[in-house]
Amino acid sequence: MPVRKKSSGTVVLLLVLGFLLAACGEAGDEGGGGSADGRLRVATTVAPITSIVANIVGDRADVEGIVPEGTNSHTFEPKPSVARLLSRADVVYLNGLVLEEPTKELAKGNLKPGAELVELGTLAISPSEYLYDFSFPREEGKPNPHLWTDPTLVRTYARIVRDDMSKRDPPNAEYYAANFDKFSALIDELDAAMRTSFATIPKRELLTYHDAYAYFAKTYDWKVIGAIQVSDFEDPTAAEVGALINQVKSQGVKAIFGSEVFPSPVLEQIGREAGVRYVDELRDDDLPGKPGEPEHSWLGLMRFDYITMTEALGGNAAALRAVEVRNVAPDRAKYPQ
Repeated sequence: MPVRKKSSGTVVLLLVLGFLLAACGEAGDEGGGGSADGRLRVATTVAPITSIVANIVGDRADVEGIVPEGTNSHTFEPKPSVARLLSRADVVYLNGLVLEEPTKELAKGNLKPGAELVELGTLAISPSEYLYDFSFPREEGKPNPHLWTDPTLVRTYARIVRDDMSKRDPPNAEYYAANFDKFSALIDELDAAMRTSFATIPKRELLTYHDAYAYFAKTYDWKVIGAIQVSDFEDPTAAEVGALINQVKSQGVKAIFGSEVFPSPVLEQIGREAGVRYVDELRDDDLPGKPGEPEHSWLGLMRFDYITMTEALGGNAAALRAVEVRNVAPDRAKYPQ
């Protein structure tokens, strides 16, 4: 998807409108503080982060997402109306690592006193652990931000949320800690199933539409051989496509993976010319199912993607299929459409 670059004037306009909307909202909003029943208001960005936060927060705070599912989170620009949500939030959980810069800038201009931005990904790893690759070259200074496809790093996200919410809401600290413990056990269950299923795959090599699996690949011993969506989010050149076709042929890759949300004629062409299966079902941050359904969760997303990968590459996904998709606390978050 092409990048829509925003002029500095547009940023100023968004922030000015944000202030106006925030002021209007506060006039009839109990002074703009927490919710009417005293619970904290929590804003989140992409759907996987909303789901992770909801598993820790449960029914003790109001959680609302900002980035609609099925949009390109790298180029998403929030509507000015999002400023009202941000002006009422006690905390905003972002991924960070330069993923949601327009949302971050809007939040900076609209957060109420005492509210904070918490960048989970930026806190989860150190700069020495940043990964740069096909879509995120080092020379552009933007590391790959997709930590949530690696369950071991999601545990760190959840721990940060637990600690931060406990600081903001001490009376519910034990509740957040208990939810974290349950969520951590769920991650252990998923991790074990992933390793069992992945061990049955003859070649763990990935060619994908979007480069969302770099940290996952490092943890689970996969090799990412390419990503079609390059750093400017345009299609690759004819020469790059030809090189990928040759690489797929020479390495004996069994399948290549596209996105259910962003169909890729280029990947389909590579699959056709290389004589391999093209699977256009992966989801980077678009949760399966509908809000309120168990599948509409971070766990549902991970289970779906890794079953898809395992079976398309000739492995046995029985261990992953045996994982019960569930949340450990009520998911009452609002997911924008």
